[in-house]
Amino acid sequence: MRLLHTSDWHLGRAFHRVNMLDAQAAFIAHLVTTVRERGVDAVVVSGDVYDRAVPPLSAVELFDDALHRLADLGVPTVMISGNHDSARRLGVGAGLIGRAGIHLRTEPAACGTPVVLGDAHGDVAFYGLPYLEPALVKDEFAVEKTGHEAVLAAAMDRVRADLATRAPGTRSVVLAHAFVTGGEPSDSERDITVGGVAAVPAGVFDGVDYVALGHLHGSQTITGRVRYSGSPLPYSFSEADHRKSMWLVDLGADGSVAAERVDCPVPRPLARLRGHLEHLLADPELARHEEAWVEATLTDPVRPAEPMGRLTERFPHTLSLVFDPERAAEDSGVSYARRLAGRSDQQIAEDFVAHVRGVGPDERERAVLRAAFDAVRTDQAVREGAR
Repeated sequence: MRLLHTSDWHLGRAFHRVNMLDAQAAFIAHLVTTVRERGVDAVVVSGDVYDRAVPPLSAVELFDDALHRLADLGVPTVMISGNHDSARRLGVGAGLIGRAGIHLRTEPAACGTPVVLGDAHGDVAFYGLPYLEPALVKDEFAVEKTGHEAVLAAAMDRVRADLATRAPGTRSVVLAHAFVTGGEPSDSERDITVGGVAAVPAGVFDGVDYVALGHLHGSQTITGRVRYSGSPLPYSFSEADHRKSMWLVDLGADGSVAAERVDCPVPRPLARLRGHLEHLLADPELARHEEAWVEATLTDPVRPAEPMGRLTERFPHTLSLVFDPERAAEDSGVSYARRLAGRSDQQIAEDFVAHVRGVGPDERERAVLRAAFDAVRTDQAVREGAR
């Protein structure tokens, strides 16, 4: 069976205030063409279909168009909700839509109930594990420890239990939206840290033939059977080096996996430039970036006059301007943005305590901070789900 694995469409999201709807529509067209021309038997979409719980109408219309075009091809599609989606909203009409071959899996309680598709070699069971917010699903899965690993392990126990009841040789695919150990994050993913821990080990998914992951925006191979497709479009300059693609997966009769990357359309390349303003304006080597979306980091010791206006004369698609002035060797000052880069909310809060008090929080205080961040994120998830 040939699968097309994609995720993290984030329909409705902009890129540094640039409307991405046309680029997202071009991706949907590319996906449909790939399904038709490459003989795809099933499409799997591993969460974050939308960028927010209540997406703009234009994003909903594009999603509706995608569903109709996939249904018209007669190729089954399995989708799960991600941490950006409202599971309840995305799942509205799932039963009816399922009759058209579009299978929406947004209910945690249904993790162990697969969509079963067949080919010449028998059945393939597709298990949809939507994003599982630990604080909201711990009772459903009867776990004592609230964390991503605990709830995902419990969900996978249901998957394996169901799989054990099926005919010998039944192959299995799991869709999940999570941060798996070994994955490389970018700046554009929402933090899902719980209790100071975000990642879960890949071993949680043992026992199935292929795991189609969503959440991280870079295409990645965790193991031969566990992969991230990544987002089809860039949503931060930290993705400048990403090769945006989907996975074309051939699932053999024996459950073996062969995977090929299928590149996605590039609306405009990304470039991260760094140096003195005059150098960026004059360097002939930078000519290749003149039509790119540009993030420019200026290192001039003194902030130059009208830097954005001057940059856009050469690089008209400059979207982000960062100042990181060169300092004398004895000057240990580091820009605020540099200090925060790559740090979690928990780490930033601990650094703030240390800055104000002169000493960082002890373990009891760290636990209080973790609980506060977990409570805020859980409350946000509840509010978004209720909209």
